[in-house]
Amino acid sequence: MTTDTTTGMAERGGTNTAVATWEGDWLCSVEAGGFRLVVDEPVEFGGSGLGPMPTDLLLASLSSCYALALAWAARKRDVRLPDLRVTATGRYVGQKFGELVLTVETSLGADEVAPLLEPARKVCYVSNTFANIPDVHVELAPDRMIAGK
Repeated sequence: MTTDTTTGMAERGGTNTAVATWEGDWLCSVEAGGFRLVVDEPVEFGGSGLGPMPTDLLLASLSSCYALALAWAARKRDVRLPDLRVTATGRYVGQKFGELVLTVETSLGADEVAPLLEPARKVCYVSNTFANIPDVHVELAPDRMIAGK
């Protein structure tokens, strides 16, 4: 891990992985960061409604990452952040989000929180990923077989 001298924030190196295993119908189990998650579609879309949709997780990643980045920016500037809620809203355009909007709510005055918004955006890994969209490559595993099957 290296530290960015402009932000003082540690930068991650290497890779990060999440593994989704299809469980049938529209249900997947996902292992990520040592945690197991359930991902599904709502009943009205043919799922069983046992977990959030993939796009819900995407919005959860964005809102939580930005909230943590905003808390970091406040700490770095000795600003006491009494409370914080960040809502991520995705507006669908066909089979993707055409716009993502972050809404920040806090009882901290606007004059105190506004200067934190841009420093937080600069260190938010998820919003930075959207701002600089990486290529997505789909590969077939070399042996094409799931281990143990």
